[in-house]
Amino acid sequence: MTDLTLQGNTQALTMTSAEIAQILESRHDHVKRSIERLAGRGIIKLPPTEEVKNHLGQTVKSYQVNKRDSYVVVAQLSPEFTARLVDRWQYLEEQAALPSWARNLTKEARIALEDLSSQVDHYKGETNRLNAVCNDLAENLKAGLTPVEFCRMLNGVNLNRVQPVLVERKRLLRTPHGYRSAAAYRDKLFTERRYLNRDDRPCEKVVLTQKGAKWLYAQYEQGRLEMRKDWDGHYSHVLFDDQENVA
Repeated sequence: MTDLTLQGNTQALTMTSAEIAQILESRHDHVKRSIERLAGRGIIKLPPTEEVKNHLGQTVKSYQVNKRDSYVVVAQLSPEFTARLVDRWQYLEEQAALPSWARNLTKEARIALEDLSSQVDHYKGETNRLNAVCNDLAENLKAGLTPVEFCRMLNGVNLNRVQPVLVERKRLLRTPHGYRSAAAYRDKLFTERRYLNRDDRPCEKVVLTQKGAKWLYAQYEQGRLEMRKDWDGHYSHVLFDDQENVA
């Protein structure tokens, strides 16, 4: 039972006398008489009224009491209920801060919204964590690192299947001389290098850009790379600086 009334160009939150009666576990007519007595003595201003339906379906007059005067009324009738009034005002002020559509939600919808908000916070945290790891990996990326060399730093990846999987997903193309980047991902996820093999034959290899390293690590964490049969189930990585220290 809340009401927002306009006073000039500002919006003031009020509480009805019926709601004060509920907080005090008192009769509504008793609360209204107390308000009228206090107003008559000049302690508070007589609040504006509105017509509401009571529990019997009858139309009755209810006062719209501002925050300051509500404390005076409670102190007059039942000061021991002041803590309840403080809690109620806190709730009303929190509700007033919500957009209008949120104030009209059912209890079930509020619970669902709070659960969804909690999930969003979780995924934001997970996204931030993943971005931090990807940035660490990308910053340590050596020039000319192939997808296989990159995945060698990731626990459990089946290295023999890295490039074939990328071919199946149309990120790479298989050629007689090695692999090439699909045109849509060239200079975005991958760049290409040509070199001579031991037989002085020209060969091609694909190396990762920093964006490509982040993308490939995200594929790893999402379980989209093929893993070894003896993989321990843990997603972890060794940064390249660390790799040099343990090599």
